[in-house]
Amino acid sequence: MAPPPRRLLLVLLGFLAAASLATLAAAVYEDQVGLADWHQKYIGKVKQAVYHTQKSGRRRVVVLTEENVIASLDLRSGDIFWRHVIEKNNPIDQLSLSAGKYVVTLSSGGSILRAWNLPDGQMIWETNIQTSTSSKSLLHVLSNSKVVKDNLVLVLAGQWIYAVSSIDGVISWGKEFTLDGLEIKQVVQSPENDIVYVVGIAGSSKLAVYQLNAKTGEIVKDAQESLPDGLCGEILLGSSNVLVALDETRSALFIVEFKGESISYNKVQISEFVQDFSGTVKLLPLMSNGIIALQSSSTVSLLKLKGMDGLEVIHSFDQPASVSDALTITEKYEAFAVVQHVGSQIEFIVKVTSDLTNEIIREKVDIDQHRGSVHKVFLNNYVRTDKSHGFRALVVMEDHSILLIQQGAVVWSREDGLASIVDVMASELPVEKDGVSVADVEHNLFEWLKGHVLKLKGTLMLASVDELAAIQALRVRSSEKNKMTRDHNGFRKLLIVLTKAGKVVALHTGDGRIIWSNLLPSLRASKSGEMPSALRIYQWQVPHHRVMRENPSILVVGRSGASSVAPGVLCVLDSYSGEELNSRSFDHSVAQIIPLTLKDSSEQRLHLIVDSNSNAHLYPRSLDALNSFISEMSNQYFYSVDIQKNAIRGYSLQKSCDFNSDDTYCFSTKLLWSIIFPSDAERISVSEARKMNEVVHTQAKIIADQDVMYKYLSKNLIFVATVSPNAAGEIGSAAPEEASLVAYLIDAVSGRILHRVTHHGAQGPVHAVVSENWVVYHYFNLRAHRFEIAVIEIYDQSRADNKDVLKLILGKHNLSAPMTSYSRPEVMVKSQSYFFTHSVKAMAVTQTAKGITSKQLLIGTIGDQVLALDKRFLDPRRSLNPTQQEKEEGIIPLTDSLPIIPQSYVTHSLQVEALRGIVSIPAKLESTTLVFTYGVDLFYTRLAPSRTYDSLTDEFSYALLLITIVALVAALFVTWIWSEKKELRDKWR
Repeated sequence: MAPPPRRLLLVLLGFLAAASLATLAAAVYEDQVGLADWHQKYIGKVKQAVYHTQKSGRRRVVVLTEENVIASLDLRSGDIFWRHVIEKNNPIDQLSLSAGKYVVTLSSGGSILRAWNLPDGQMIWETNIQTSTSSKSLLHVLSNSKVVKDNLVLVLAGQWIYAVSSIDGVISWGKEFTLDGLEIKQVVQSPENDIVYVVGIAGSSKLAVYQLNAKTGEIVKDAQESLPDGLCGEILLGSSNVLVALDETRSALFIVEFKGESISYNKVQISEFVQDFSGTVKLLPLMSNGIIALQSSSTVSLLKLKGMDGLEVIHSFDQPASVSDALTITEKYEAFAVVQHVGSQIEFIVKVTSDLTNEIIREKVDIDQHRGSVHKVFLNNYVRTDKSHGFRALVVMEDHSILLIQQGAVVWSREDGLASIVDVMASELPVEKDGVSVADVEHNLFEWLKGHVLKLKGTLMLASVDELAAIQALRVRSSEKNKMTRDHNGFRKLLIVLTKAGKVVALHTGDGRIIWSNLLPSLRASKSGEMPSALRIYQWQVPHHRVMRENPSILVVGRSGASSVAPGVLCVLDSYSGEELNSRSFDHSVAQIIPLTLKDSSEQRLHLIVDSNSNAHLYPRSLDALNSFISEMSNQYFYSVDIQKNAIRGYSLQKSCDFNSDDTYCFSTKLLWSIIFPSDAERISVSEARKMNEVVHTQAKIIADQDVMYKYLSKNLIFVATVSPNAAGEIGSAAPEEASLVAYLIDAVSGRILHRVTHHGAQGPVHAVVSENWVVYHYFNLRAHRFEIAVIEIYDQSRADNKDVLKLILGKHNLSAPMTSYSRPEVMVKSQSYFFTHSVKAMAVTQTAKGITSKQLLIGTIGDQVLALDKRFLDPRRSLNPTQQEKEEGIIPLTDSLPIIPQSYVTHSLQVEALRGIVSIPAKLESTTLVFTYGVDLFYTRLAPSRTYDSLTDEFSYALLLITIVALVAALFVTWIWSEKKELRDKWR
């Protein structure tokens, strides 16, 4: 029997162990925000920009982007003063400044006009305008202060024109044109008087010109004329009474002159004055003094209008080049800018419209070659100290980034292509090894030496203020979380994202900085002007542990055009450097991409690319890959969901294509089954399946009464939700009696419907996530006027006899018996629905390395935040009064609604504007998952759904632990001496 001191020592050890476990934190404190997470704000590709450079106050540029964002940027740094992300269902058409203090926006096809305060972005007023058509709307702010005391804002949509006060948004007057089918294309204000010229097209060939009084809206004069061959809709005002319009075939120009109520015209062929004319032609923004710009597939031509006689080419620029709008410098002259590529640089040229031979500025600027060509240029001028005029330009690049060019250099740049991410994947960093050079890890030896020189100057107190800031930035980059090598816990990774522009960017999870970027040449616009589209990004090759010196690679698949039948392209990139290793253009389209679990001898992952004719093409195209695939081809099945035809189809593969038997890497498909939903009753809303890389820790679930339930873990399980046609629109578009939602669980191999449930009075949009043996989906209940989340769990009843828990623990059950999807499975389904407070934009589920940690649902709410909801709240076995055994199992008592705990917001108090997707990436540490959320903004954090049970927290006191161990060792030694002395005394008695 142990002496009492030893017993006391054991009790003390147990107490200290329990105390150390109790120190694990479950929440993030306020001062911890930003240590393991980061948040980046973007605006998207700029499509319109207006400068505000008053003498007093901060100079800024107000921009409108393709992501439906209005933002005010600092011209000195590019920082965001303020921004508003408007919903996609309320698209902003145009933007302008009024009275030097308001930002005026026109949205929703000309039906909503808003004014925002320029300094802080607060909305001043909003006016709803009645329009009869959804055609393209126009916004024009009258700049002549002689019209009225207040600057009027003209809104043109369809056959209507309105004049609205810029101070309070009150409609001053409105006018409807009586010409049937009229669509207004252009509005011009006369500088001499209060006349406004309105130009429109009726049908495709009838041109109408109206002269209106800006004060009252009365029509002073109007003229109409039918033109042969029709018009495409692009019209510019070449001079005070001459129009230039592009014909319907885009091969000729109409020069139209209007005098009083008469119209005369002359048609000229573009090929007569533009050499080597080919491809698509469009008219670029207006050049004053009779100068217009014409863009073809090969050149940008500046044309001089020679009255009604025709046009003369004054200057041509080879593509790619971009021309800015005309900018009024003084009352005497206007200037415009041309930006074109010259080798590895871009050339910034500023000319005067009255004398095109005179160049005010010609500068060459060095830029990153991975930005692509110049798409748009917005020119601005400023007055230098010597009273001369200087110029700056906001340049929008092909990769959606923006640059501010001034005095021959890039003042600042913004990577706003990251506001349009279409796909995300994670890649491991290089392994830290002995003997690896600094240049290999840091990518730049000069930067490494420069950093050490800066640190030395800081130590000797010789560093300037800017150098001190650089030293601080270097310290942040060189911190443990920002190293360029992988760590033991797997927290440091590369987030490789694919943007809408076809650019691949690698972000470091430590601080979100860009490690490398590559605008893929094969995904750039062709000479015909056709814009490609990027589809998905996949893991291509992860080198075997024996060849760890080789870098992993990724696969990017896209289309050479926007059409679904456009030929596909394939690119392979190095994960560490972004270098393009291989690229290939397909002679077939890309309808579906299927990553297989198979690999060849070089560890390249096999992919099937299905074209629009349902033929499957194997990549990589190597004999080794072909042999690996042929041996497993009989077990390969896939399915397709055709929302347009309201059908789901399952396929198997056959040995060769019917139309091309010579291509051994092409396989024809055989239709095995199809489910066609009746369009008058159901329409497919969403379909989801399990992630192929998901890890399931156990296939059995032991419930409270010691019974065993086996999960149905087939990777062929598909969830499909359909809604009634009346309920396919927005919420409230159908009555509860007309709306219904049907949820299906379907086997992808046999096409058998395993489960079907109908929610009457329910409406979409539907968001769903599938994990292990359960499905969670979100919809709106019209009867209860609330959102709901439903859960379905499916269990395999064919193993119901194996209920011996002891045998299960000892592994004596034969759980690897052969199974086939063609035999009808015996399944048991449990389901439950709960009320939920928020609308949902996206859903995901946490993933961990071994699947042991509890699952959490990651819900992107309508407020652009991410909520982490414990899966236990979505247990279909919840009841009002759970038994004691169920309570011990962890079942929560049933409530009608799911709880929203403020501390459960993963994004804290931050918002990820226009949230579109949530990605969960497992770390090596089982308790932790990495969460990346993207929209217009980016957000990254680490999440521990079951707390950090397998690691110590950052606040753990190692000093106290060391002192405790020393004290315990000393106490053990002292008690051992006491025990020995006591035993000796007892023996001498």
